[in-house]
Amino acid sequence: MEKYILALDQGTSSSRAIVFDQNGQTKAVSQKEFTQIFPKPGWVEHNPMEIWSSQASVIAEAITSIDINGLNIAAIGITNQRETTIVWDAETGEPVYNAIVWQDRRTSEYCDSLKRDGRTDLIRSKTGLIIDAYFSATKIRWILENVPGARQKAEEGRLRFGTVDTWLIWMLTRGEVHVTDVSNASRTMLFNIHTLEWDKELLELMNIPASMMPQVKSSSEVYGYTKTTLFAHEVPIAGIAGDQQAALFGQMCTEPGSVKNTYGTGCFLLMNSGERPIMSKNNLLTTIAWKIGDTVNYALEGSIFVAGSVVQWLRDGLGIIKSSSEVEALAASVPDNGGVYFVPALTGLGAPHWDQYAQGSIYGLSRGSTAAHIARAALEGIAFQTMDIVNAMQKDAGVTLKELKVDGGASRNNLLMQFQADVLGTSVIRPTVTETTALGAAYLAGLAVGYWESIEHIKKQWGVEKEFQPSAAPETVAALKDGWNDAIRRTLTGK
Repeated sequence: MEKYILALDQGTSSSRAIVFDQNGQTKAVSQKEFTQIFPKPGWVEHNPMEIWSSQASVIAEAITSIDINGLNIAAIGITNQRETTIVWDAETGEPVYNAIVWQDRRTSEYCDSLKRDGRTDLIRSKTGLIIDAYFSATKIRWILENVPGARQKAEEGRLRFGTVDTWLIWMLTRGEVHVTDVSNASRTMLFNIHTLEWDKELLELMNIPASMMPQVKSSSEVYGYTKTTLFAHEVPIAGIAGDQQAALFGQMCTEPGSVKNTYGTGCFLLMNSGERPIMSKNNLLTTIAWKIGDTVNYALEGSIFVAGSVVQWLRDGLGIIKSSSEVEALAASVPDNGGVYFVPALTGLGAPHWDQYAQGSIYGLSRGSTAAHIARAALEGIAFQTMDIVNAMQKDAGVTLKELKVDGGASRNNLLMQFQADVLGTSVIRPTVTETTALGAAYLAGLAVGYWESIEHIKKQWGVEKEFQPSAAPETVAALKDGWNDAIRRTLTGK
């Protein structure tokens, strides 16, 4: 009987299920969007039950589309939107509040108070993170402080916290397994990336009971077995990684110094720093890439909050395109940006600026500016933000970037990828399989159950679909960078 690996890719805007074969090739894909909830400006939520129902439905669709069942699935790997915070009742399994999404800014003022209290160095030294509303800790605290009865239930040991991976495994095992992996734990602002444990001092600082926290495991081991009616037979759940770490693994960036960028809702640039954490001096994050066996790999990360979602805004907010796929043709209809620069700080600015109050800005508009110039400036803004992070990363790591591996939906945009190569002055490589996030989760699960024998074996499957080389004139690139730097300065200062 032929066996496959099922990868669950639970993202910010959709849930997906992808079936991979032994060659790392996609055999079936199912995807379903779910509701984005915006209760107030700066607040972003999801319904945890809708996350689960959408994920369950795509699992069913994917496996029935190729006429397989649980017996054909060697293991399940899970990758997920990180930092998004779910708190539920351990007895009933009911969420006490909506999932608070990583993009949510409601705890910004509390983060400011932590900085004023001098907690920045403490938190950075333990977690590798800067203090920001992006991470899970302040979201958990907000739920405990603001949801009636939540604080008391938590103190009584009746509540459970999980990032989305933890929630899905809880549902798949019918409440038998409450776990996460080191990569997701390292994004909570509560996990000590040196001792690999929940940090008691940080839990006390945030007033979060330790009983809420999941058990932290490696990224590649059998955590438990499915108990859901989705499968007639028990299937091992054997791989977990946050979406960006999964993409780093799926791109086979297993050597120190190798770098990938995922162009999704946001942009996330990660460099494998090997078995030692590099503590950034340039406002990047130090995070755990994965743990396989007893070996922990660390990464430097730069997070861009708005990337592909700026294209959604062009579609839904401005209405200058009808579908996201139209943006490349519209942007390509003009030879350049016409002096227009778009800083897409629609949910604040991430690395390396970390201004949670920054707002989106478009500069350089004139009577001659068109929708095409704005579309082009929006795409270029994604590449410029990536450039800023690469510059910071090179300073931290003391290395010069030789190549950038790319994946995610917007990596299919040739205009964007070519512009990225031009402003970086380095080659940009798009692999044959751009589903690298799901593939990374599949690889981690498959390694745990012996479906693939080794990382070296998997590396042979990675192939190049297209390589973009810098081609723009140096003086053109220099002028573009000057324009971008001016736009960033104006956005940060408001002048």
